[in-house]
Amino acid sequence: MRRSVLFVLSLGVAGVTASCNTPAQGGASDSAQNEASADSVKNELLALEQGALDRWIRVDPDGYLSLYAPEVTYFDPMRDKRIDGLPAMQALVAPLRGIKMPFTDVRYELIDPKVQRHGDVAILTFNVVNYGTLPNQPEKVLNRWNSTEVYNRVDGKWKIIHSHWSYVKPDVKQPAL
Repeated sequence: MRRSVLFVLSLGVAGVTASCNTPAQGGASDSAQNEASADSVKNELLALEQGALDRWIRVDPDGYLSLYAPEVTYFDPMRDKRIDGLPAMQALVAPLRGIKMPFTDVRYELIDPKVQRHGDVAILTFNVVNYGTLPNQPEKVLNRWNSTEVYNRVDGKWKIIHSHWSYVKPDVKQPAL
């Protein structure tokens, strides 16, 4: 359980920025319009992710819970199987409420963020490195992550329909033969 809590807490020190690539269609004015639209989506998703992560760092899961669609699915390295639906996500994070984070001076580094938009679906992918300080110790890397957030736009609002977190180059143990 402690490892699971540390996983979730260290995940929370991640922040998200996004870059958006949408293919231009038509002439120069269409290209400029697509670029403006791409910037708008990038800015909107960036604001949503950063707002949720800013709350997560304070061990407040409601930022993310407010972004999840009712049918959200979720994977992380501490789960044996997929988590299905908002009620299951609420139950997963409920034990975190009120926990005091053991790290201080938490920060993150975002690496190669990208948004790919396809109609009312946008896929945000990025790598992140989390840093923090434990009492009487120097700053250290807490975790390195790969992340995928799949957003769906419904009634003018972006909602996360799938979230997937995995370790970058995890130490995979080979089974004994």
